Amino acid sequence: MSTHDEPSRHARSFGLPVATALVMGNIIGGGIFLLPASVAPYGTISLVAFAVLTAGAIALALVFGRLADRHPWTGGPYVYAREAFGDFAGFLAAWSYWITTWVSNAALAVAAVGYLDVLVPVHGSTPRTVAAVLVVQWLPAVTNLAGTRYVGAVQLVSTVLKFVPLLLVAIGGLFFFDVANLGPFRATGDSAVGAVSASAAILLFSYLGVESAAVSAGEVREPRRNVGRATVLGACGAAVIYLLGTLSVFGTVPHAALIGSTAPFTQAVNAMFGGEWGGTAVAVAALVSMTGALNGWTLLSAQTPYAAARDGLFPRIFVRKRRGVPTVGVLVTVTLASLLTVYNYTAGTARVFEVLVLVTTFTATVPYLLATAAQLYFLASGGTRRVHRARLVRDAALVTAAAAFSLWLVAGAGYAAVYQGVLFLFVGVLVYAWMAARRTRVTASGPSDRATASGIGGDS
Repeated sequence: MSTHDEPSRHARSFGLPVATALVMGNIIGGGIFLLPASVAPYGTISLVAFAVLTAGAIALALVFGRLADRHPWTGGPYVYAREAFGDFAGFLAAWSYWITTWVSNAALAVAAVGYLDVLVPVHGSTPRTVAAVLVVQWLPAVTNLAGTRYVGAVQLVSTVLKFVPLLLVAIGGLFFFDVANLGPFRATGDSAVGAVSASAAILLFSYLGVESAAVSAGEVREPRRNVGRATVLGACGAAVIYLLGTLSVFGTVPHAALIGSTAPFTQAVNAMFGGEWGGTAVAVAALVSMTGALNGWTLLSAQTPYAAARDGLFPRIFVRKRRGVPTVGVLVTVTLASLLTVYNYTAGTARVFEVLVLVTTFTATVPYLLATAAQLYFLASGGTRRVHRARLVRDAALVTAAAAFSLWLVAGAGYAAVYQGVLFLFVGVLVYAWMAARRTRVTASGPSDRATASGIGGDS
């Protein structure tokens, strides 16, 4: 049941520095530009949540490193779950991760429009806001449909611009820090544990991508050695930027103003330098950054069903590619993200970004839990290799911490997010039942039909 990518003359492996950059670049998407305002209602206790979240992310990173050492193939949680528990578990991992990517795209578009509003007022009416969000979602999709060459060009420019406002606020904000702006340590009536859990559930969105090196293990040079290191280094680097940036925003923007902000980094720069020019510049850079993040995640969200479709676990139509891009996956993904965005706005949801982020928190924990369960299975069963007792104890402690961390995040996501996430999962169960029945029929029919069902010849 191994999942290997076919070699390509265009493929090129990358070492530890590039793998680390891949992890860090995918983690630092666009959510960070809105997250300080999202966690501000909980108070500065959310900084504690950042620290706890970083520790949990590192535990997951180490587990992914161990799994990549055992199964150094492209696919990440999908591969690990399928190797340990069979097709159904692999399907659930792929399905949940796919949901995470396109719901994340919807959340990123909502965050981007918050900064677009600084340049062109759109939040005055719901129709204008929805129209702006849809435009932001579909522009990266058009870029993807044009081919991987254009995807790469957009990604390169946006990655450079991404770090300008983050470093400006993270470092410059410390020189304008005012303790009076911080507000209360615990701003809600929740207990300390409840407040940390709730804010950490929102902040997990900013760590999505920690699995990037594991998902791309087949393209990493010496994956058994480099995947784990790249994941830990990338997670730690992102954590430093996140923590300093959020702390600086907390210290430069008054707490009351931050709670209702749709562009907290813009407000921070305006407070630091006065006037509107700095905030406008940050808004432009943030908008470009988040559009670039949407560009990359749109491709990733199309590649996930493409990989599963090649194994016969997703509908065969997802295998179709054009100019290196799974076109059907792109179109389906952006359509679903658009429908979800429209639903959340028209349903009267007050904080659309937070609702979408919490849904991805739940769906992301499914492949994370399946991956940690796979590692627990491999450790308990012994597999085909003998493991030193000390290493076995260490790995068992790591997998226990990662599993407990993932379960804690599910609890912190809240009832509404779990409710929507479970509905998505149940739809997936029905899709799997249909796909399993179809594969059974094809298996009984003949070799030529089996080759067709597997998606052979689907690329163009």
